[in-house]
Amino acid sequence: MADETTNNDVKDTPEDDSSGVNTPAEATETSDDIVLPEFSDTAGDKAGDADPISALEAERDEFKDQALRALAEVENMRRRTEREISQARKYGHGSFARDLLASVDNLNRAVDVLPEDRSGLDETMTNLVIGVEMISQEITTVLERHGITRINPLNEKFDYEKHQAMFEVPTSEVEPGTVVQVAQAGWMLHDRLLSPAMVGVARAEDKAEDA
Repeated sequence: MADETTNNDVKDTPEDDSSGVNTPAEATETSDDIVLPEFSDTAGDKAGDADPISALEAERDEFKDQALRALAEVENMRRRTEREISQARKYGHGSFARDLLASVDNLNRAVDVLPEDRSGLDETMTNLVIGVEMISQEITTVLERHGITRINPLNEKFDYEKHQAMFEVPTSEVEPGTVVQVAQAGWMLHDRLLSPAMVGVARAEDKAEDA
């Protein structure tokens, strides 16, 4: 009986020692510390599954806004380019026309002084006069084809945007401010002024002048 009790005590002691070694409090806490970060990472992954969607939606909206802005900028550039091309075609020859107008004015002055009665002229002079008139008419036609028109505002109301008053003429025959004499015709390129018409403008007569 004593031996059996001793044997049982010997057997029980290792089991108690073994169980005491395998389950200390520190070992249990260490095992929990390893598992908790894994659980925390999983939770973070679940939370992160929602954040990328929001980030992608925000990135999509940003790219959409950038694309719309780029399209608007391209459209504005296209319209601006078309407008500049149209302006260049319409007014690009303005400088050339302005330089040419001095010669055209001199030719017109020559035509204005040509005699109306040509019965006393010989054949050569008559042909010369007719040729000068034809050249003047042809040049005027070409200028009008390119949008260049002459301003001859005789008996029209003075327009400070197109006319330049060189002198005043006191008269009671027309209303004050009426163009009564054109010293030099002006020129327009479509709706732009190339050179103003040099004119004399009517003004009311003074009482002293009437007396």
